[in-house]
Amino acid sequence: MTNIKIQSKLPSVGTNIFTVMSTLANEHNAINLSQGFPDFPSSERLNELVSYYMQKGFNQYAPMPGLPVFREQISHKISSLYDISIHPDEITVTAGATQALFTAIATFVRPGDEVVILEPAYDSYRPSIEVNGGIPVVYELKAPEYKVDWQAVQGLFSPKTRMIMINTPHNPTGTILNKEDLESLYNILKNTNIIVLSDEVYEHLIYDGESHQSVLRYPGLRERSLAVYSFGKTFHNTGWKLGYCVAPPALTAEFRKVHQFNVFSVNTPMQYALADFLQNPEEYLVLNNFFQEKRDYLVKVMEGSRLLPLPSKGTYFQLFDYSQISDEADRDFAKRMTIEFGVAAIPVSVFYSSKRDDKVIRLCFAKKEETLQKAGELLRTKIG
Repeated sequence: MTNIKIQSKLPSVGTNIFTVMSTLANEHNAINLSQGFPDFPSSERLNELVSYYMQKGFNQYAPMPGLPVFREQISHKISSLYDISIHPDEITVTAGATQALFTAIATFVRPGDEVVILEPAYDSYRPSIEVNGGIPVVYELKAPEYKVDWQAVQGLFSPKTRMIMINTPHNPTGTILNKEDLESLYNILKNTNIIVLSDEVYEHLIYDGESHQSVLRYPGLRERSLAVYSFGKTFHNTGWKLGYCVAPPALTAEFRKVHQFNVFSVNTPMQYALADFLQNPEEYLVLNNFFQEKRDYLVKVMEGSRLLPLPSKGTYFQLFDYSQISDEADRDFAKRMTIEFGVAAIPVSVFYSSKRDDKVIRLCFAKKEETLQKAGELLRTKIG
């Protein structure tokens, strides 16, 4: 035991819900649809490319911003997708998207600065703000549409507002921001000094013929934005922790000042491998069809379970309203699903600071069809 007195910078943070639910799933041999990772492998060719560069001896530090050849290939990808010109020097390779988000917040948010976040929100946002002395200011999205009232968001701005964080496609709801949303965001920001931190890790996972509306498409937003992306989400290898941040030169220069001291550089052979892999756009342009089929399959196998699906336009998550089954709190229902029904889910209330409970759970459909089929059979049998 130590006698050292410790004052926690995150006193309210404990074990996160993903660890809790995954542990519960393991204890009860339940199908784990709670945590957002695939149960199928990444590309064999990509794996071979990583091994090739390891064997060739490309195992030392990469340059701090990322390999030039890799950033050039990312630049080509962005240009082809969004018909814009992004210089490789506006791209910084990061150890996953979460590190990029944290670094952006650490770079620009000073103690006492306010950061507007739209909740439900990915669970790293609020702690990253608080540990850097910032003050989260929350706008709550409401089920089932989870639409943003941008005038209401503008009403949250104050002289202390330094940043607004957006996420499209949105985790956990599966909603997307459209052209009108991005134009409205620009209109409420154009006479301010507020920075946009845009989490776009699911950019390739958009369904039903919709297109991804990146902040990079809009010059008035691009000049004040840091946009964050993830290769783990795209290529089924979340454990590789590889992402990147795109920002104009002035923001990139500041971002790299912090990045160089909390990570410095990122996995070298994987950067070389992905630089080769990205030369074939079909490796990522077909992902929307691949995952849309999985979304539709999950909804189909859940028919008869009395879990009501909400619209999912992106990500690999599907929300279900369980209010026809139970009026218990979503945390309790999710735990009972795991223990009694054999399928682990995430309660959406955990993504709200207020713990708002709309009787909605989140399931991940980035799974093999046999996994989804078995989950559907269990839920139809147990609660149908």
